Order: sequence, then C-alpha cells, then structure tokens
Amino acid sequence: MLAVKSLHIIFMVSWFAGLFYLPRLFVYHALATDPIGIERFKIMERRLYRGIMTPSAVLTLVFGLWLWLGYGITGGWLHAKLVLVAILVAHHVYLGKLVRDFAADRNTHSDKFYRWINEIPALPVLVLVVFLVVMKPF
Repeated sequence: MLAVKSLHIIFMVSWFAGLFYLPRLFVYHALATDPIGIERFKIMERRLYRGIMTPSAVLTLVFGLWLWLGYGITGGWLHAKLVLVAILVAHHVYLGKLVRDFAADRNTHSDKFYRWINEIPALPVLVLVVFLVVMKPF
C-alpha cells in the first residue's frame, strides 16, 4: 500500500502543478501579439494539458480510488475531500475548454482574468484538501 500512496502523491503533485502552471501560460498567451509566440503557446498548452495534466489527473483518481478501497470509507472528512476533488476535476475540465478556445483563436478574456484563474480557484481547494487529509477534523 506504501507504493500506491507514493504513486498517488507523485501523480497528484504533477496534476496540481499543471493546474497552477496552465493558467500562467494563459496569461502570457493572452498578452502575446506575434504569430510565432501565439503558436508556441498553443503547443505548450496542448502538451501540458493532454500530455501531463490529464494523464496525471486520471492516475491520481485511479490510485486515490485504489487507496480508498484499501482503507475503506470512514469519516466525514473523506466525503468533504471527495467534494473538493470533484471541484478540482471541474476546474481541470474548464481549463481544457480554455485550451480549446485558445487553440481555435476564440479567447475572449484578458490577461487579468487568467491571473485570477491562476490563483483563486485551485489554491483554497488544494489547501482544504491537504488540511482534511492531515487533520481529519470530523
């Protein structure tokens, strides 16, 4: 079970790193004006989302489910954590929509919007998930 925990942590960290880095790429992409730079950001965003974030998210959920089945469903903290994980998955899906919008040159948001997206949604949820796992308050 220790190996499963380790793999879960590795993939979770990769996924969360992508959740923070992709909106930062959106900030720079929204500010880009030259065609070469714009195309470069499209490639970077696509590779990050499809090549790193999505596989890491899927493997995080798979190993999390494996741990859940191994340890059982106990405590209200776990149910709260699952709700927060669902929010993170929804955020991931929304970022995928933004990647597709940028790829099709349909971006309608400013760099300030992406600066807010970079910090506000994921950080509090991440902190709450870690708090629930470590402290198990209920």
